[in-house]
Amino acid sequence: MSISSSLPHRAPSRRKSGRSHLGMSLAAAVIAVPAAGLVIYLLWPTWGAYRASPPTSFPISVGGTVFNVPGAAIRMKSQRYSGPQERIDLSFAYPSLQPPGAPRHVTAETIGNRDQPVDRIFVTIAAHHDAMPPDVRVRTIYPRYLDERPAETADGLGVQAFRSGSPYENEDLMTAPTPAFTARCSRGGETPGTCLSERRVGDADFTFRFPRKWLTRWPDIAAAMDRLTAQLRNSRGE
Repeated sequence: MSISSSLPHRAPSRRKSGRSHLGMSLAAAVIAVPAAGLVIYLLWPTWGAYRASPPTSFPISVGGTVFNVPGAAIRMKSQRYSGPQERIDLSFAYPSLQPPGAPRHVTAETIGNRDQPVDRIFVTIAAHHDAMPPDVRVRTIYPRYLDERPAETADGLGVQAFRSGSPYENEDLMTAPTPAFTARCSRGGETPGTCLSERRVGDADFTFRFPRKWLTRWPDIAAAMDRLTAQLRNSRGE
């Protein structure tokens, strides 16, 4: 008998062992894939599924004075951020003085309709950069351009016209001592008359804008401007 024939034949054993290892690897893979999928599912970031709601208010400093401004009241998207700004433009519903809701739908029928109700009071807050205070301008600048005729008084509100040819032509100065009220109002023409009332708050000047026809209830407008100033300035607890 030859030596080679007496040795055990091992090739089938090696093939069997390879098939065993392959089977074990496949089984491990079958178990590992679902487990890995579960881990990925549990650890997958979820911030994309939940969009953060925009802040309801922004702490904004204008000229170094900080105001807490409702985001929904800011008229320009480019101004809806916290931090220092040169000016901000706001609007509030009147008489609630809350940020306005969704804008009205404008149609061909509503354009040019002067009888549409106006229920907005507009506020601009801008850094004054040491310009003349509004109350000083009322006392020293405006009288130079007023008509010589005495002021007319209606419901406790003094009305005095500016002279023709002056920088404030076609406007009237409205004043009252109690409650304190001052506004410069354009006269109605092709467009309804508008009033501007200014005041200084810290390092910024407030300019309120509202329809002239609201002057029939001017004490309420004076109170509304005081309330808006307090809301924007004192909301920080000062």
